[in-house]
Formats: sequence, structure tokens, C-alpha cells
Amino acid sequence: MGKVFIFGHRKPDTDSVASAISLAYLKKSLGVSAEARILGSTNKETKYALDYFKVKEPAYLNDVKLQLKDVDYHRHYFLNGKSSVYNSYVYMLNQGLTGVPIVDEKEKFIGIVTIKDLAHHFIRDDMEHLKTSYDNLLSVLKAEEINRVDEEIDGNILAASYRSTTFINSVPLTNKDILIVGDRHSVIEYAVKSKVLLLIISGNGEIKEEHLKIAKKNGVNIIRSSYDTYHIARLIGLAGYIETMTRTTKDAVCFDEIDYVDDILDINRKLRHTNYPVVRAKDQKCLGLLRITDLDTRNPKKVILVDHNEKAQSVEGLEEASIQEIFDHHNLGSITTTVPINFRNMAVGSTCTIVYTLYKEKNIEIPKEIAGMMLSGILSDTLILKSPTATKLDVEAVHDLALIAGVDYKKYGLEMLKAGTSLQGMGYEDVLYNDFKVYNVNDKKMGIGQFFTMNFEEIKKDMDRYIDTLDEVAEANHYDVVALYITDIIKNGSYVLFNRKAKDVFDIAYGKEMEEGSYIENCVSRKKHVVPLLMEVFEK
Repeated sequence: MGKVFIFGHRKPDTDSVASAISLAYLKKSLGVSAEARILGSTNKETKYALDYFKVKEPAYLNDVKLQLKDVDYHRHYFLNGKSSVYNSYVYMLNQGLTGVPIVDEKEKFIGIVTIKDLAHHFIRDDMEHLKTSYDNLLSVLKAEEINRVDEEIDGNILAASYRSTTFINSVPLTNKDILIVGDRHSVIEYAVKSKVLLLIISGNGEIKEEHLKIAKKNGVNIIRSSYDTYHIARLIGLAGYIETMTRTTKDAVCFDEIDYVDDILDINRKLRHTNYPVVRAKDQKCLGLLRITDLDTRNPKKVILVDHNEKAQSVEGLEEASIQEIFDHHNLGSITTTVPINFRNMAVGSTCTIVYTLYKEKNIEIPKEIAGMMLSGILSDTLILKSPTATKLDVEAVHDLALIAGVDYKKYGLEMLKAGTSLQGMGYEDVLYNDFKVYNVNDKKMGIGQFFTMNFEEIKKDMDRYIDTLDEVAEANHYDVVALYITDIIKNGSYVLFNRKAKDVFDIAYGKEMEEGSYIENCVSRKKHVVPLLMEVFEK
């Protein structure tokens, strides 16, 4: 089915990263080519978990837009520059092409040739000079090898069309000449003694043994064709290297496999070309040929979403991808699909708990490091099972996974959360965006960040600066509400900061005059304690 990318939301937290990693391992165990990715920088808490269980951080996924590599273009459609003009024409004719990329011996792109280029060449060129291979001449002229000295032939074309004596007396021959002649033995003798580069004997003419001996001694190449002199003269130009009439790379519009389909279509609307060479930019290796009609056959990237089902929280270009499955524990969002998919949405404290159930259902053994990552995701989202979002299934999963991972979940969980609460090296926006999610209700837009701490005083001393940041983010992104909930792990409650224009929303939501930095008891879950309350204000 091809590779499947598994990823969480744009602001990766421990649950989203851990569930992507764990689900990817499960899928690979079931024979699916799956790869966990992240859509942003991991936070300190997540890095702690990754380091503790020695798990490599997933690679960054910029987007899932359709690229040329997702299209069934004509891969490996190109010709070596040493191919004959004739064979190149036949190739284009048989493949229904009006043009074809030309490459060197290492398949490096050197240019493009079109049918029009061939026509122009033979109309304008006097065809007195030829550069090609011995084998090309044998192929095009349907000739047989008589004496081969050189693999490459580079010389001037002559035909012995005069009377033999007239030709011998009036036409000087050199080792740069290619001579076409019939069974005119006096001319043949003159040619081999003059050490011509190549002797082409037409009409299956005979060559005397004595003349052949001289030819071998003087290093004269000889071939023999059944065609008469006239037809050989007409055909010989078709034996030339196709590279000699190739338009250089400067004249060719090329695309790379990593180019986006939308960009290609935009360019084609202006150029209106039929074919485009596909060339890897980093090393100029030719990969094939794009016929513009190839863009009708696309293979969108396959993705599985974890820990989110909101388009605004997901990867850029999601609408161009093929969503295979969704695993989430949040409220239903805005993502839609064109076909039915497996969508498992469970009222549990963590997406990792859902993944844990999948391992049980599929009877797949959980490795220590994977157990550790799933455990980390559950402990993070449930605040070591203290959050009201924690369910019986979360508790069961934690005890099982802690046993496999070989850790005391309370001790480990506390150390992990501590690692994530450090403000060292973090700016005001870093704190806000550490765990930030966007919600839409009717025509309103909310951005809500949550930061866990054990010392609110660190933030309180710079509270005005944090509020200024919320105002700036709200204005820049057209949010109606931007809030930062600072959750105290020990006290089991949260302090709330909000953009100044949203004060009325918070007054209504909490039924009292709300000041910046107000403490809300038993408020630890954004999903249960915050979002429903604020949404209710906008729904009225």
C-alpha cells in the first residue's frame, strides 16, 4: 500500500509524539510500511521521555502536498546521448512522445530533443560531417562489419559519384574522410591506400582480399551495406549521435520529483508544453519524463492522524492526502474524508491509551522502549492519573506499561513533568506555544495554551509581558481569544492569563469578575475544564 506517515498535531506534546511512534511500530509489526513524523519542535518533557527510553525523535514533516514523486510520470524515459538519431526517432514514435530527455553515460541530464528539433536539423544541415559510433552505423545502415579499428567515427562524408578515374584524380582523401562507394575496386584501392577513416561499401559490393589487407595495415574501418549509395547517403546522417542536436539544459524547463504539482500546473499554464524532463536538482540526474497528462494519475500521500482531528491543528496540504485512519481522544473536529475510514475516538485520557488497546487487540508484544513511550504519553496527558480525564482504561494501561518499561510510574512521571516545567531558555511565546491548540466555534476562533509548572511565581513576575504576548498573537492571527493556562501540578489547579480584549468572555464563562492570573481550583484539563466552558459562551 506504500508508506504511511503517522503524526500528531502541529504543536507536538508527549502524547502526540509517543502515540505516533507506538502506532508506527505496531503497523510495521503488522506488515505496513509506516513512519512516525512530527509537525513541529518537541518540548522539554517529550525530549526527556525520548532520551530516557533511548528512542529516536521522529523526523519533521513539512507538508503532505502532492509532489511530482506522487505522480505516475514516465520514469526512466530518456535516451543516452550516444544513441543514433534514427533510434531516437523510433523510440519517440513508439512511445508517442514529441520530445525526450538526453543523458550522458552516468544518466546526467544534458538536454532535450524534440521531433521539431530533428526536422530543423535535417532541413538546415548540409550533412557533410558525421560523429557517431561504429555500432550506430551498423544498425542504421543494416550493415555488416568487415574491419573494425575504431569504436567512434568522426569524419567528413563523401560519396564516389564520379567516374572512377575522375574521382581518383580530382578528390583528395584523408584519414578524416568517410567514403561511400560500390564495388569500384580502383576507388576502393585508392581509399584504403589513402588511409580513409571509414569505407562504406554499398550494394553488398565485394572487396578484394588484397585491398582488405591494405585496409587492415592502414587502420581503415570498413562496413558493407545492402543499400545502394543513394540510400546510404540519405540514411547516414540518421546514424549520428543524438547529443549533437540536443538543446542544452539552459533551454529546457525541468522539474524535480520534490516539486509540488500545483506549482507545475501554474508553470504549464504559461508555457503550454507537452513534455518536461524530470531532473534531480542536487546532482542533475535525469529520472524520466513528465507528460502533462500524467498529472491526471496521482497517488496521494497516505497518512494516519493521532491525537487530533482538527484541520487547523494538522499538517499543511492535508486536503491533498489520503487519510487512512484517525485515533484521537478529543472532541470531533473539522476533518472530513471522501471515503469511510477507521476513526477510533475514545473518551480516555490519552491517545496512547487507545494505541495500547490496539496492541492488546492485535496480540502484538510491546517492547520496553515502546511501552515507555506510551506510558509517558498517558502520564503527561493525565497528570500522572490525577486529571479528571483519566479513566479506568488509562489506569490499567499505566500499570501494565510501567511493568513492561521497568519503572515506578509515579516517580518517573514526576521527573518527566518536572523536566517539562523548566522555563530556562524559553521566551514568552515559547511558553504559550509549548502546548497550544486552536478551536473554532461558530465564527469565533480561540487559541488556548497550557503550561505545567511547580512554581507560578516564575511566570507571575513577568505577567504583563506574557499578556502583551497574548495580545500580539491574537491580533496577528485574528483570534477572538488567546489564553494561557498555567497548571500547577502540585496544587491541582490553574492560573489563567488572557488577551485583554477577551476579558468579557472570561467574566461570562466563570460568572465573576476575572483578573489576569486568577487561580481556578481543580482546573487541570484543557479538554474538560476549559474548552467546553469557553465554547459555551460563543454558542449562546
